[in-house]
Amino acid sequence: MTAPAISIPARLQETVRCWTSESGQAWLDALPGLAEAYLAQWELTLERVCEPGGQISLVLLVRRADGSPAALKLGYPHPEGEQEHAALAHWDGHGAVRMYACAPQDGAMLLERAQGDVSLRSLPESKAMLEALGTLRRLWVAPPEAHPFTSVADYVGGLREVLTRRRTMPAAAELRPLVDEALDVSAGMLQDSTTRDERLLLHGDYHHGNVLAAERSPWLAIDPKPLVGERAYDLAWLAQDRLDTLAGSPGPEAAARRRLQRLAADAAVDPERLRGWTLFRTVEAGLWSLDVGDTRHASLFLEFAAML
Repeated sequence: MTAPAISIPARLQETVRCWTSESGQAWLDALPGLAEAYLAQWELTLERVCEPGGQISLVLLVRRADGSPAALKLGYPHPEGEQEHAALAHWDGHGAVRMYACAPQDGAMLLERAQGDVSLRSLPESKAMLEALGTLRRLWVAPPEAHPFTSVADYVGGLREVLTRRRTMPAAAELRPLVDEALDVSAGMLQDSTTRDERLLLHGDYHHGNVLAAERSPWLAIDPKPLVGERAYDLAWLAQDRLDTLAGSPGPEAAARRRLQRLAADAAVDPERLRGWTLFRTVEAGLWSLDVGDTRHASLFLEFAAML
C-alpha cells in the first residue's frame, strides 16, 4: 500500500511566510523530509496530514508500531514553543495530551491523539468556559524544582519593550492612549507581583481552540507556550476568547465586564489583576496583529481592549 504524500497545508505556508523571514521558507522546504525522517525513526505509519492543521506546525495523524493512534507534530522553531515538550512531560497527561517521544532540536513531538476537529469551540460559550476552567485548573501545578520555564515577569518585560516600539507605528497613532494604559497597568502589575507567592506552571496560550475532545478524558489541552507565574495571567487569554461573538452581542461592553467578573469569581483570582492582564495581553496582541498586517484580528483585539 502506497503511503500518503506529505503535503504542507496552505494555512501553515501562509502563516510562516507572513510571520517569518527567509528562514521560514527554508523550514517549509525542509519539512517533508523532516517528517519522513521522524516517521522512520519512531516507526510510525502515516494515515493523513491534518488540514488545516496548526498555524505554525505540521500535524500528521499516525499509527505507532503497536497499531495505536498518535499525532506527530513538527513545529516551526520559535522561543515561545521551546519548552512545550518540558511542560507536557511535567503534566504527564493530567489535563493535557500525553507526549510519547520528543526531539526538541527539531521541534518534533509524538503525542497522544485527540479529536482535532472537536474543540471547546463546538460548545455554547457558557458551557465552553466552564469546561475550559475545569481543564485549566488541572494544569496549574507547581513546576519542577529546577525548571527551564520563563517567568511571567521576564516574558512580559520583553513584550513591554516590543509594545513600546510598536506604539510608534503610524497605524498605532490613534491607539497610543490605550497602549500607554496597557504599559502603565502592566508595570504596576509586575511591581506588585514581587510581593505575591504564586508560581505555578501556566499554559500560556489557553483558549477554546487549544482544548480538544479525547478518549482518555473529555477534554485535553494542546499547544502550550508555558510560563511560570500567576493564574490571572493564564486566564487573561481565555477572557478574550470568541471576540467575534462578543462584539456582535447586544451590549458588548457589559458582556465583556460580566465575562471577566465570572471568570475571576469562578477561578478565585483578583478581578482587577485579571482585568489588568487581559488589557495588556489584548493590546499587545492587537498591535502585533497590526504589525503583521492582520487588520481583522487587530480590530477585534483593540475593540475588546477598549471595553476594559
